[in-house]
Amino acid sequence: MTTVPVIPESAPFNAEQRAWLNGYLAGLFSRGPVNPAAAHLAKNAPVAEALKPLTILFGSQTGTAESLAKRAARDAGKRGFAATVMDMAGFTAAQLSQERNVLIITSTYGEGEPPDNAKTLHAALTVAAGAGEATNAGPARIDSPDAGNKTPPLTKLRYSVCGLGDTNYLQFCQCAKDFDARLEKLGAMRVASRVDCDLDYEEKFSAWLRIALGAFDENGVSGAAEPVAPPGTPNPEPGTPTAQIATPPAEPGRNFSRQNPFPALLLTSRNLNAAGSAKQVHHVEFELAGSDLHYEAGDALGVFAHNCPELVQDVLGALGCDGEEAVPTPDGNTTSLRRAFTEFYDLGKPPAELFATLGLASRHDAVVGSRAKSAPTVVSEPAHLQVIDVLLAVTGGKPAPGDFVRCLKKLQPRLYSISSSPKAHPNQVHLTVGAVRYIHAGRARKGVCSTFLTDRAQAGTTRAGIFVHPNKSFRPPASGDTPMIMVGPGTGIAPFRAFLEERRAAGAKGKNWLFFGDQRGATDFLYRDELAGLMRENILTRLDTAFSRDQAEKIYVQQRMMENAAELYAWLEAGAHFYVCGDASRMAKDVEGALHKVIETAGGKTPEQAAEYVTSLRATKRYARDVY
Repeated sequence: MTTVPVIPESAPFNAEQRAWLNGYLAGLFSRGPVNPAAAHLAKNAPVAEALKPLTILFGSQTGTAESLAKRAARDAGKRGFAATVMDMAGFTAAQLSQERNVLIITSTYGEGEPPDNAKTLHAALTVAAGAGEATNAGPARIDSPDAGNKTPPLTKLRYSVCGLGDTNYLQFCQCAKDFDARLEKLGAMRVASRVDCDLDYEEKFSAWLRIALGAFDENGVSGAAEPVAPPGTPNPEPGTPTAQIATPPAEPGRNFSRQNPFPALLLTSRNLNAAGSAKQVHHVEFELAGSDLHYEAGDALGVFAHNCPELVQDVLGALGCDGEEAVPTPDGNTTSLRRAFTEFYDLGKPPAELFATLGLASRHDAVVGSRAKSAPTVVSEPAHLQVIDVLLAVTGGKPAPGDFVRCLKKLQPRLYSISSSPKAHPNQVHLTVGAVRYIHAGRARKGVCSTFLTDRAQAGTTRAGIFVHPNKSFRPPASGDTPMIMVGPGTGIAPFRAFLEERRAAGAKGKNWLFFGDQRGATDFLYRDELAGLMRENILTRLDTAFSRDQAEKIYVQQRMMENAAELYAWLEAGAHFYVCGDASRMAKDVEGALHKVIETAGGKTPEQAAEYVTSLRATKRYARDVY
C-alpha cells in the first residue's frame, strides 16, 4: 500500500488545520507525482498508511454546492479520508469510471435543469444510462471522448448524492435525482441514500455527510483511485484549476455569514425607472464599514427581510389571533406570534405538513377553497398557493398558534447579484432590485424581500441582516486584456455594472460589449447615464439595446445578437468571455439558442459543431451564467 507523510502533532497547527494538511498530502501522494513544495513540507515527517481516497464532485450555479463540497472535504479529512474537491465542469464520465469513492453535491435550477458546470457530465451519464436501458444488457458502458473507445461501467464505484434545491419549484432537486438514478443504472453502488435539501439545508446536509462518510468506512473503502484525464479533455483557463483541495479553516474572527448575518445600514434605495414605467427597479446601497465582509465582482448578497405587515395581519385575522400569543421560533426561543410571522416564518408556499394540520386532504382542497373565496374569473393553481390561501380554505376550527407555526418553514434570505465593485465603492455593496407584485386569486401578492427593500425599508434608519455569497464561477476574466460580452436585460444588468466598474478601477484594456434590454427606452433604461459615461471613457466598447415595447413588433436581446452575429463570433474567436444574467426559464434559454445560431451562421458550423463549440466555452470557463 502507498504510504504518505503526515504532519506531526508538534507542528504549529491546530487539529483542524493539521487534518486538512494531512488530507492535502495524502491526496498528492495517492494521485500523482509529488511537487517540490509538498516534498519539502513532508521532509522528515513521520510515515503513515495512505488515507482513504474520496472524490467530492460539485454541481453549482451560485456557489453553494461548491462551498459545501469544500466543507465536506474538511470533515472527511478529520475522519481519515484524502478528499479532493472537483468541479464537474472539468470532470468526464471516463474519469468517473476510474473513481472508487465519490460524493456528489449538486444544485438544481430552472425547471429541473443541472447547473451549467454539471451539464456535460449530466448529459454523458444520461446517454450512457439510456444506452443501458435500450440494450437491456446490464450496466451500460460510457463513451470515452478520446478515441471512441468504451470505458468500463461504474461497477467499482461507491457513491452518495446530496441535492440542493427549493421546494417552491416543481422539479425539486431534480438534478440530484438524475445523478443518483443514473449512477445506479450504470452499476455503481449507493452507500447512503440520497438527501434532498431545501433552502434551509444545514441540518439535512450535516446528517447526510455524517452518514455517507460512515457508510464508506463500513463498506471497506481502501486503495487509491487512479483518475487520469483522457487525452483531449479541455484544459481550463490558466489559474482556474478543475480540482482543488478544500481551503484550510479560517482562524476565529467576526465571521459574519448566513448563520450570523451582519446588521447593515441601508444607505440608499432609489427608483431607477422614470415616471410612467410599468416596473419599479431600485438601486440599493448598504454600508459595510465594521463588518469585515469582503466580496468580489460576480458575487451575490444574501438579505434577510421581513414579511409585509398587511400579509401578517391577514394571516393573524384568518387564525383569529391578536398577535400577542407566545409561540416558538425556529431556533427554539419564544416570541410573539406577530413577530414570528414578521421575522421568522415563511408565509409563502405552504409546506405539506400544513395541509394535514388544517384537515385538508390535498393541495386540491385548498385550491377549491381559494377559488370559492376569490374573484370568479381568477383561477388559483396549487403551485401558486400561499399560507393565507390555505387558511382561507379551511371552514372548520383553526389550530393553536404554536401548532400552526411548527408547520411553517423558516423565512429564508434572498440572494441578489451584487451590482458594485469593491474597488470602486470601498465599504459599500450595491444591489439592483426589481419589486415583485402581482394579482393572483383575487389577492395582491408581493415579493418578500424586493418590496421590503423598495417600499418599507428606510434609508439611514433601517438595518437588514446581510452576508456575502461567493460565486467563483461568475467572475470577470483574470486578464484585463480579455474581451467580455455581457447579456443582461432588466435587473440582469446588475453584475455587469460591477464588472465594468471593476475594469475601470483596475485600468483593464480589454474590450467590453453589453446587450441590455427592457420594456421602454424612455422609462426603463437602467443606469443610462452611467453607461453613457462608460462609453465616453471607452470602458464600454459597445452597447446594444432592445426595448421590447418601443415598436409594434417586440424586440429582445437575442435578436440583437443575431443582427450582429459576425462581429459577436469574431469576438469569441478572439478569446472573449460570454456572460448571461437574468431569467432562467425564458431569457437565458433564448440567449443560449441565439448563441448556437450565431456560431452556426457566422462560424459556418453544423448544429452539432456549434453545440461542441458552446461546450468548449463552458469547459474553459468562457461561458458563465448567473440565472434565476
